[in-house]
Amino acid sequence: MSDHDSKPTQDPGAAWQPLTDFAGQRQQDSGLKAWLAVINGCIKAIETAAWQGRGLADQAFRACQAIGRGANAVNEEMQQLAEEARRWPARLKRLSITGWMLTKILTSYRLWNTRSAFLPASMREKALMTLHERNAQRFLDTSQKQGGAFLKIGQLLSSRPDLLPQPWVDALAVLQDQVSPISFEDVRTVIEGDFDQPLEQLFAEFDPAPLAAASIGQVHRARLKDGTEVAVKVQRPGLDELVELDMAILKVFVDAVKSSLPPMDTDTIVREIQRTVREELDYEREARILDSIGNQLKTIEGVTTPALVPALSTRHVLTTEFVKGRKLTLVLDELARDNPAALNLTLHRLLDAWFSQVLHGGHFHADPHPGNIMVSDQGELVLLDFGCSQAISREARHGYFRVLQACVVNEPAVIAETLNTLGFRTRSGQPDTLLAFVSAILDQVRDAIINPEQQDGWPSSEDIMQQLADLLGQLEHDPVESMPDDFIMLARVFGTLGGLFLHYQPDIDIAGLMLGYLTKPIDSHPQQAAA
Repeated sequence: MSDHDSKPTQDPGAAWQPLTDFAGQRQQDSGLKAWLAVINGCIKAIETAAWQGRGLADQAFRACQAIGRGANAVNEEMQQLAEEARRWPARLKRLSITGWMLTKILTSYRLWNTRSAFLPASMREKALMTLHERNAQRFLDTSQKQGGAFLKIGQLLSSRPDLLPQPWVDALAVLQDQVSPISFEDVRTVIEGDFDQPLEQLFAEFDPAPLAAASIGQVHRARLKDGTEVAVKVQRPGLDELVELDMAILKVFVDAVKSSLPPMDTDTIVREIQRTVREELDYEREARILDSIGNQLKTIEGVTTPALVPALSTRHVLTTEFVKGRKLTLVLDELARDNPAALNLTLHRLLDAWFSQVLHGGHFHADPHPGNIMVSDQGELVLLDFGCSQAISREARHGYFRVLQACVVNEPAVIAETLNTLGFRTRSGQPDTLLAFVSAILDQVRDAIINPEQQDGWPSSEDIMQQLADLLGQLEHDPVESMPDDFIMLARVFGTLGGLFLHYQPDIDIAGLMLGYLTKPIDSHPQQAAA
């Protein structure tokens, strides 16, 4: 028999809940438990970095030992020692700023656990929200000042309301499109360093005020000597070293919070984040992919990319034609109110563009958030910023194509076999969890193909939440322990696009669009190579 059953009256001590009881419930409600684990993990990364300082001493010792091997060996070791020593002051400063901010946040939450026990129930929620807001601002300020991959981490967190309390999500949302710009002098230094020419010899005009600033670089409007208007993306200086340090923090960061997340293949997810952040630093790679995807999308009416200016593009500078237009969501909001037919056409073209990239291209744009898509003055969709992209092999494209076909004809055995070949694995080795995911994603499309007259439009938010709850339950029962790298980015892409479609709920024939792809060979378009 429980204490509650044995006592007819309320225990007077219940009004003063112990720390663990109250904090445990509040943490479960708000995501605070997961966030505390994240902060603890970051502080562990700071401690780890301090131990890495021993590597500097070890390098010095090796330099001394090299004396016996001759002058060349000493010179080589001393050069490595000088390089390592040069990095450490900046590393230590960066780590101390980050570590102090995280320590203040963690301390404030630990103090809250004690303080909350003495607050009336009516005041607890408001006090906790105030604490969240203050700590979120601390994290935001440091992210903006530190930049680099640390700012990228803040951007990723801002899209995870399942992990963070709402005040954190609201505060960090600023990082999606509001980042402090670098100075014009830094911009000039990067450009002139890459081209070994004065800025005025490269451009007839160059606007010192940036059009947009992001975590990796910022964009300026300029004019070439022949009068062509261009957009010049310039990388923030010194990012290479900072990103490697931040990536080490990210690894510990995710390892710490792993136990608080639903079961998933976090190693693959972290590896993909690290890969994409590092690849975003290489503007030469981005230029090749921009050119490749631009050529491939010529088959899609009403969708385009800016033309590359190769002569003014390097690893740290990317120059393209300047396209006049407006942010996608601003245009969609207007069309939803004034021209539903144009809204439907615009979103149909958007989905067509990504189906084409995934099934017919060697690469696809992996970050289709509204800031990376605009509508030109001519009404065309213009895809921007190809720093975050994903290669997809011919074998993978054929595999996903086969899964789509098998779903339409309801062949779960074929789906399971193909997913296994692609690299999906559950803990048990059974395909039930994988089939549940495919069912959640594609069943509605299959039903629309088979019984179009019985479709009732877009699912309600209640239907989506129930489906999500069912999937999480399946994950808990038999988690997915590995998945192919490209699927992480595919999920990101279609999750982002799905959010747009659920918000605007256009009247478009998704089933018909998909059926068109399923009834023609996926290699019917020439694949553009972009390494």
